[in-house]
Amino acid sequence: MRCIYLIIVLFSFSKLYAQNPIGIPQINTYSNLDYKGGTQNWDIDQDKNGILYFANNEGLLSFDGRHWKLYALPHRTIVRSVKIDAAGKIFVGAQDELGYFFPDQSGSLKFHSLKNRIPAKDRQFSDVWEIVIIMDEVFFRTTNKLFHLKDGLIKVYKPESSWQFIGKVNGKLYAQDMKKGLIVFENNSWQPTVFKANPIHDYITSILNYSTDTLLVTTLKSGLYLMGKNFFIRKESLYNQTFKNNRLYKAITVNNNLFAVATSSAGCYIMDKKGGIIQQFSSIEGLYKNNLRSIFMDKNRNLWLGLDDGINFIAFNNAIKYIYPDKEKQTSSYCSLIFNNSLYVGTSNGLFYNSLQVNNKDLSFSRQDFKQVANTTGQVWNMSEVNNKLLLGHEDGAFVIENNNAKQLYGSPGTWLFEPLSTSGPSSSIIAGTYTGLQSIDFSNNQFINKGQVKGLNEPLRFLIADKGVLWASHPYRGVYRMKLSSGRKRITETKLFTDKDGLPSSLGNYVAKIKNRIVIATTKGIYEFNDKTQRFAPSTFLGLIFKDNVYHYLKEDKVGNIWFVSYKRAGVVDFKKPSGNKKYTIVFFPELNAQVLAGFENIYPFDEENVFIGATRGLIHINYKKYIQNIKPINVTLSLIKVSGRKDSIIYGGYFLADNKIQSQQNAKESVELTHENNSLHLEYSSALYEQQNIIEFSYQLSGFDRDWSEWNSKSEKDYTNLPRGNYIFKVKARNNLGNESKTVTYSFSILPAWYESYWIYLCYFLVVIGIFNLLSQWQKRKHAKEQEYLKYQYQVKIERNENEIVRLKNEKLEAEVNFKNKELATTSMHLIQNNKLISKIKEELAPLLKDEENGAEELKKAIRLLNEAEKSTADWEQFAIHFDHVHSNFISKLKARFPNLSSNDLKLCAYLKINLSSKEMAQLMSITIRAVEVSRYRLRKKLQISSDTNLFDYLLQVTSQD
Repeated sequence: MRCIYLIIVLFSFSKLYAQNPIGIPQINTYSNLDYKGGTQNWDIDQDKNGILYFANNEGLLSFDGRHWKLYALPHRTIVRSVKIDAAGKIFVGAQDELGYFFPDQSGSLKFHSLKNRIPAKDRQFSDVWEIVIIMDEVFFRTTNKLFHLKDGLIKVYKPESSWQFIGKVNGKLYAQDMKKGLIVFENNSWQPTVFKANPIHDYITSILNYSTDTLLVTTLKSGLYLMGKNFFIRKESLYNQTFKNNRLYKAITVNNNLFAVATSSAGCYIMDKKGGIIQQFSSIEGLYKNNLRSIFMDKNRNLWLGLDDGINFIAFNNAIKYIYPDKEKQTSSYCSLIFNNSLYVGTSNGLFYNSLQVNNKDLSFSRQDFKQVANTTGQVWNMSEVNNKLLLGHEDGAFVIENNNAKQLYGSPGTWLFEPLSTSGPSSSIIAGTYTGLQSIDFSNNQFINKGQVKGLNEPLRFLIADKGVLWASHPYRGVYRMKLSSGRKRITETKLFTDKDGLPSSLGNYVAKIKNRIVIATTKGIYEFNDKTQRFAPSTFLGLIFKDNVYHYLKEDKVGNIWFVSYKRAGVVDFKKPSGNKKYTIVFFPELNAQVLAGFENIYPFDEENVFIGATRGLIHINYKKYIQNIKPINVTLSLIKVSGRKDSIIYGGYFLADNKIQSQQNAKESVELTHENNSLHLEYSSALYEQQNIIEFSYQLSGFDRDWSEWNSKSEKDYTNLPRGNYIFKVKARNNLGNESKTVTYSFSILPAWYESYWIYLCYFLVVIGIFNLLSQWQKRKHAKEQEYLKYQYQVKIERNENEIVRLKNEKLEAEVNFKNKELATTSMHLIQNNKLISKIKEELAPLLKDEENGAEELKKAIRLLNEAEKSTADWEQFAIHFDHVHSNFISKLKARFPNLSSNDLKLCAYLKINLSSKEMAQLMSITIRAVEVSRYRLRKKLQISSDTNLFDYLLQVTSQD
């Protein structure tokens, strides 16, 4: 029975090839320019925090969803293999090197070589191609040596020929010795299996669990094998041409029924247990290169491919896929419709159809190739199912599609859409919006009949709704038209154009739609409705609260009442089946589609909750909305890097938290990093490892101790803080997706130490300095007070002196006045003396002639003259003058006598006369001598005073008497 089962299974492998599903998941490409590493990527693994690691030509490459990091080995050799153990150690293998990366205390990965644990004679070896971890034991494979790390020691196993493979299945280690075949490691020894030495010497590339007692073995060139305890079978049917021409480099398990196979030149195949190829991913589907070196499935069941040049990510488990009706995949999709179990897609280059496999609820898994409907080349604007028939709006007119053939209904240029005038039963009247107005179509005897153009309006009408005998049409540049037709629909009997003058926010950008049986207008400022009473447009009371003051270009209601919309190239849906808070609806955006929706020709076709089609600039977008909503994966957030930014950047946290020598997802609550004041400017990076949703992940952060509130949600994954003051801080960051699911908050505690001028010793110095300053201020105040007192005293003294001086001045003025008065008296006395002397001299002169007359009493005259001479020479007046003069001139004469005792009375007189500044003539008269005699007296006075002729006698006398 087992053999019969195997034969059936192996026979099914002959059906290896099948068509690809029409839906292709999101494929991201990362070139070496993106990750700044080598071109080839040989192996892939993921840690428990979701971070991916790649064995790269230039070292170990890590990726957290936003940031790439490259860790080179000491000798910068190529890393060929990578594997992570339960403690978070990242084991790597390279040529002549093996070891592991593990974070240091700062959280930065550091390489720890294990080469010194290898016996000295075996420390030279070739590339380590594979690493397998079983429990706490690690195995490293090279072609000529197999290293076994256990309890800190490394044991070496050597093959009889060469080691070509090691792998772990069901907790057991399998290895291929090219001479012994496939062997298993049990009880610390190598035991043979049923797979003996391969006669064609092919290499095993993978061993996977196939069923309870059967393993699937893949080989490089010989195809697939099934191996059990007692059998190892390969049929020629397995030697498929696909795998023969494209070497099977590695295979992994996708789920209980699917395997993913990486080939060396044909990309990646998804294969089921029956041997059928479910899907192929190659450069045609969007891979960067077809040459694969590694394949890995991450925790969210998405595929990562290591290429010969770059890395590809396939969102294999995503709810959004892309459909390309034509092989070139360059056409834009304007419309889509499912009709008679076929998917029709109107593109910029014709109408394509695909016969759907109705057994698939998700129609993106249909496998038939698209075909083009004949005679539809050109731009297809619209498809409408009317009266169980398919009408096609084309740039060349209108067509009826029957049996996948296009029959032209009329050839008027450009038909935008079709609008039945009756909503119940077969509609006998249809109006088409065209480039040049309206076209009338009748339906009779199961046939459409062109009735010609409706006269009355020659404008392109791309948005048209019929409601209660009235046609509403919007023109993106004119406004909104309301029209009524004649009974035969040959002309428009009434036309009214509504613009911004009639309540619309603008005459531009208006789009008519029918939502909840209401005619609404999507405008540049929300949704508007027509008020029959006022005959004006106003904001919708129902939809206005949902669609606020934004620009909306498209509205579409699905079968269950949800409203799909497009705003600024962003697609979304108002889901009334998912209440949110106090609202009866939830608005779900699809950020993955941003800028992919075809602008100006937006189209959403919600067939059901598992099949929503959206026209895109390239191909057609398919959303399994039910899966999208249910596909709620736990969101995580990781701190990737914290570094000090300044003159020299330095990393203080490299992305890993340590506790008990194990990598953790959170910082130890008791730990806090201390940073000097010079390192108070930080650059922080964070990310989320939800790789398929990177476009919809937003972050919010807060620095406790600095920020008052959490930041606004945004997609930026880094933050800078500069010049943080001293203190304790906790940086917090969290992530969320577009459905509002939030991650746990990751925190990082640190403190900024005070600057040298803020330390306690400095504060003590500050205190002492302040005390000193206060003391100095006190002393200064005291000195200032003393100075002020002294100044006041001085001012008082000055005031007293000023008063005294004033008194002295007044006294001096009085004395001066007295001196002047006495000088005047002296001068008067002197003048009186002079006048007396003059008078006496004149009397003598008058008496002189009488002396000649002896007879007339000459004797008596002589006697009188003698008396006059005596009176002239009398000293009485002089003595009185001298006393008075000394009194006025501060004892001038007395001082001269005391200093110059040899001065005669005449000398003193001469000095006194000089003091009062008399002229020589006046002095001669007072002294009764000649002027000549005065000059002689002056000369003699100089000699007695011992002064030269150059010295002014008057000045000298003033000087001498003032000194005394």
